[in-house]
Amino acid sequence: MALLDRIAIDPEVVHGRPAVRGTRMRVSDVLSLLASGADEAEILDDYPYLTSEDIRACLAYAAAQADHAVVDAS
Repeated sequence: MALLDRIAIDPEVVHGRPAVRGTRMRVSDVLSLLASGADEAEILDDYPYLTSEDIRACLAYAAAQADHAVVDAS
């Protein structure tokens, strides 16, 4: 499975927000945990249904989203 295939956007799950496939854990939740100083081991201990690959997929998804070109419509 490719890394970004681990991320799903489904209107029936967390209102269509990007989430780890098969869970209700939003990408933004994982990123917030990392930003607040939690390390991978802590996250995996607190959320045993996640894997290291899921955390990397969240980071990869965020990086891909941040790489979009900005178009000035004026």
